[in-house]
Amino acid sequence: MSLAIPNGLDNTVERPGERAPLVLGETTYHDITEAVCKVAERPPSKGWIGGFLVAFALLQVLGLLIVYLIYTGVGVWGNRAPIFWGWPIVNFVFWVGIGHAGTLISAILFLFRQEWRTSINRAAEAMTIFAVACAGTFPGIHVGRAWLAFWLAPYPSLNLWMWPQFRSPLLWDVFAVSTYGTVSLLFWYMGMVPDLATFRDRSKNKYRRMAYGILCLGWSGSSRHWMRYEKAYAILAALAAPLVLSVHTIVSFDFAVSQVPGWHTTIFPPYFVAGAIFSGFAMVLTLMVPARKMLNLEKLITIRHLENMCKIILATGSIVGLAYGTEFFIAWYGQVPAEQFAFLNRAFGPYAWAYWTMVSCNVISPQIFWFKKARTTPWIIVVVSIFVNIGMWFERFVIVISSLSRDYLPSAWAYFTPTWVDWGMLIGSFGLFFTLFLLFCRTLPVINMAEVKATLAKQEHMAHLHGHGEEASEGH
Repeated sequence: MSLAIPNGLDNTVERPGERAPLVLGETTYHDITEAVCKVAERPPSKGWIGGFLVAFALLQVLGLLIVYLIYTGVGVWGNRAPIFWGWPIVNFVFWVGIGHAGTLISAILFLFRQEWRTSINRAAEAMTIFAVACAGTFPGIHVGRAWLAFWLAPYPSLNLWMWPQFRSPLLWDVFAVSTYGTVSLLFWYMGMVPDLATFRDRSKNKYRRMAYGILCLGWSGSSRHWMRYEKAYAILAALAAPLVLSVHTIVSFDFAVSQVPGWHTTIFPPYFVAGAIFSGFAMVLTLMVPARKMLNLEKLITIRHLENMCKIILATGSIVGLAYGTEFFIAWYGQVPAEQFAFLNRAFGPYAWAYWTMVSCNVISPQIFWFKKARTTPWIIVVVSIFVNIGMWFERFVIVISSLSRDYLPSAWAYFTPTWVDWGMLIGSFGLFFTLFLLFCRTLPVINMAEVKATLAKQEHMAHLHGHGEEASEGH
């Protein structure tokens, strides 16, 4: 039975009695292999080369600024009393949040058997690894003496002058983020093993074949290999699923366990987790919508995939908006003058421009996804996703900067002004992220071929059963 969609590439409308397909057209297993492998096998396009050169240049800027920072000192940042947590911590929290969508798509949706994840999980997992790499850069240099960052590791040594303070949530971050990065990397790599074997078998260059052969761990596609692979993948999914909640919860403890007005609130853990998923899915859409067009993957990453992610952005954006309102309600209900002032200062103080930018991007802009036309129009999806990314960075800016700038003592109030080094490191971190992502597209399978083929097999089976059902009803 034909699996073609009569209305072009729009598979968001389901026919009566059957699910809309997740793989479009008369696509075969061979077509899936060709579409994914050609991305890495064909010569790089001019667009890829141009994007890589720009991203790599920004990465060089980040590296040079880190060397300059270590050589000169943290005074090159705009951090000043009482705002000792400046943009480095803002950027850290932002990038940790970006990395949440990959684990959610890969682990939680896998455990709930959501098949629409299969075409986007590989790229989302890659974004998780790259975002964690960007996030880990900032705390390491924010400690001032970057060469002593290893003190954060609790290894036994008589030469250690100062032991880590295990009651500090900053140390909890070290364990949470490193665990998250390690499990996410293992999960991402484990899922690639069958596809790496396909790359090995198709490689014509002996060095590429050797590299893929080492990475695929001798995969032969036997039933025993598949059995062990599926068990290992399920175990890693079960291990990774709680990390979706735990990592950003612990990051929120950096603020929630303090006594700073505007931070000392119990709503932060769920608020931060929802915001992390919100920003993570926005970044996935920001990259995957152009990528599906440029890499000719529109039959595998379909409009239905994009629409489902838009619905998640709408839901989590609404949760974030509710959290914004709840914060003001708690401040009013608690009747603590310092708390009330902190939130009024956010909305109407010197950083009001940042607060209302945050609200406009995070609460108002996603509401357009109530309309199906917006959820199925790629350029609208990209525009809204970019607004969400901007808004989520401003959310972290508002939380960190506005709360510290006006604390209990008016005599200590100050206004934070970023320096050129702050700007350069923020932009350079995007260079690191996009450099890694572009290299990933050229060297590794961007789509999980094995899982997409399994989805296609189920799709064909259901179409076959539906066809028999129609023939039986016509016979009667």
